[in-house]
Amino acid sequence: MLSRPTGVESMSRIRVLLADDHEPVLAELRITLAQEFEIVAGVRNGPDIMAEVERLDPDVLVTDISMPLVNGIEVVLRLRSINPRTKVVFLAVHEDQDFIDAAFSAGACAYMIKADVTTYLIPAIRVCLEVTQPPKTEPSRM
Repeated sequence: MLSRPTGVESMSRIRVLLADDHEPVLAELRITLAQEFEIVAGVRNGPDIMAEVERLDPDVLVTDISMPLVNGIEVVLRLRSINPRTKVVFLAVHEDQDFIDAAFSAGACAYMIKADVTTYLIPAIRVCLEVTQPPKTEPSRM
């Protein structure tokens, strides 16, 4: 795993990895976030999320909860051992409490409905980054 020195976030733009299986959604996310954050990549399936998080070491992963090949919940559970530092914001069309509970149990710091992205995604990312990260030797239980 690539690691950046502590404090890099304060010296440079926040690095965000985007993940959604629909290209129009990825395009909207890029437009919404590009002025505030550095978009390091956009991926369209679960295995690509895991590979890019390991390769790029983003500060934040913004991902659809329903991803092909490996769903977003499973991806985040696996990522905790690869890169517990990366914060996760889930996007979904589901307002079902079971999905919300599963997302936070997996380690998400935010969950939002896709229809609210343009209004609430940037503030959600900023709040996630304020949450204290546990030491890398301990599993994340956010």
